[in-house]
Amino acid sequence: MKILANDGIDPIGKKILEDAGFVVDTVHIPQDELINRLNDYDAVTVRSATKLRQPLIDACPNIKVIGRGGVGMDNIDVDYARSKGIAVVNTPAASSHSVAELVFAHLLNGVRFLYDSNRKMPVEGQTNFGSLKKAYGAGSELQGKVLGVVGFGRIGRETAKIGLGLGMTVIYSDLFEGPNSLTLNFAGDVSVNVPVEQVDLETLFKQSDFISLHVPFTDKPVIGKEEFALLKDGVGLVNASRGGVIDELGLVEALNSGKVSFAGLDVFDDEPTPRAEILQHPKISLTPHIGAATNEAQERIGDELAQLLIENLKK
Repeated sequence: MKILANDGIDPIGKKILEDAGFVVDTVHIPQDELINRLNDYDAVTVRSATKLRQPLIDACPNIKVIGRGGVGMDNIDVDYARSKGIAVVNTPAASSHSVAELVFAHLLNGVRFLYDSNRKMPVEGQTNFGSLKKAYGAGSELQGKVLGVVGFGRIGRETAKIGLGLGMTVIYSDLFEGPNSLTLNFAGDVSVNVPVEQVDLETLFKQSDFISLHVPFTDKPVIGKEEFALLKDGVGLVNASRGGVIDELGLVEALNSGKVSFAGLDVFDDEPTPRAEILQHPKISLTPHIGAATNEAQERIGDELAQLLIENLKK
């Protein structure tokens, strides 16, 4: 059997599959060529780049399994594929901690103005050091602040744990009833249960000093014009979930007015060509959709994805 890893797979995952007797092709096939070539394979794995929609699924009846390396499956017509007898699997737990750490890279970046300092120091550091020191000397700590987590799945909970470890108060909003505490595990087999509070979305918007979004793609922004009005003045926002969850033009207005002090974005409305107003804004910390892109996460994703493919292809 042949497997196409169209968006790549960690060498560990590739070896597991090959040791199990599968042929694994890691050469990327462009989206517009897939309809003519995907049917040469028995299974396909993707990340977020490749789209597997109904017309492509219909054109490739040989495909038995679709694997998504990561959490969200917005780029796959999951229900339709399953209705055609295709198994659709993903690896929701493997990258959770990596995404959560990136959230805090953006938060720590934001409260100490690193997003702007790293732009200006190379240009003005030798001639304007004192003024830059004054400009960036009014940072704040995360400890003691309220972190609002929107969406309390695996990634939302990992994000909350890091916040709790830094001494933040965590409130969260989710469509389903969630826990009232989380367990933090430390070196030396030390575990501590720390309280968290589930609140409605409006309360979260009004009370949070910082907000991190962890929701799937939505038809309308979770934070749009009406929601911006509810936020605390000077709030910091981070989106490492999906583009479209925050109204980007509304975010620019809120940053310009001071309603939002800074934003950290790993995802964008128009990937892979984000709008210039976002890329060039001096109060936005930017990363190119790399939340799950750590060596450790990729190894876990490759391993888990390989095991899921083997399980489903050998049924």
